[in-house]
Amino acid sequence: MERDELADFLRRRREAIRPAEVGLADGPRRRTTGLRREEVAMLAGMSVDYVVRLEQGRSSQPSTQLLVALARALRLSDDERDHLFRLAGHQPQPGADTARLARAGLLRMLDLLGDTPAMVISDLGVVLAQNRASMLLAGDHTGFTGYRRYLIYRWFTEPDTHPVSSVPERERLGRQHVADLRAVAGRRAGDPEVAGLIATLRTASADFDRLWAEHEVAVRRSDRKTFEHPRVGRLTMDCETLVTPDLGQQLLVLTPADDEARERLSLLRVLGTEEFPAPVTTDGR
Repeated sequence: MERDELADFLRRRREAIRPAEVGLADGPRRRTTGLRREEVAMLAGMSVDYVVRLEQGRSSQPSTQLLVALARALRLSDDERDHLFRLAGHQPQPGADTARLARAGLLRMLDLLGDTPAMVISDLGVVLAQNRASMLLAGDHTGFTGYRRYLIYRWFTEPDTHPVSSVPERERLGRQHVADLRAVAGRRAGDPEVAGLIATLRTASADFDRLWAEHEVAVRRSDRKTFEHPRVGRLTMDCETLVTPDLGQQLLVLTPADDEARERLSLLRVLGTEEFPAPVTTDGR
């Protein structure tokens, strides 16, 4: 671990980020153009004292989980993230937590979208990041572990968590999930993560196994989703998906499909983060 180099790198990256890039107000009393240590600590979910010790070269070796949180908070690029890991005495490995981080550019877009719900999703359907509006609308989908991280796994193994209005609608949405995974499997042939997910689903779900055998392929780029929110009722949202050049990550943007949904989304922003059960959607997202 190179403490002095790590301290310098973290300090310079913090000072290089404008508050607006991470969704914070840039008030007139701010004495620096970069982020404060308190803001980095808030964004990364760690103590201010630990951030201070890191920047002063007095900390113990940070864990990979802490480095992932810092990389996200500081909006590091892929190269910067790898550099951070190496300075801290860790070697980023293919398929490790660093590969599951939302890209810096997509995180900035999340911040810029403001009150428009949006989330960053991996090509396998793992939610990597959400903005506040998305969490208010759909709940926090970033805390799942194991195979439950994958949206398609929850769709086929936990059907009671996302009820739909009819059997044909369930069939349609299930086919969409499977056809999209088939496209990913084609792009990532030989990838053990993809193969493991498919094998697990074929064993766990007869419906998935049946649909997988039909070999339908289709990438989901737009859709319409219905959210049953416990506080504001039903919201119908149009969904547009923007993908990175390598198709590895997607930015999912949700906009109201009608005036009723627009009014209810506005009400939801006013209600804020009061305690309420997580909503459900017709397709598990």
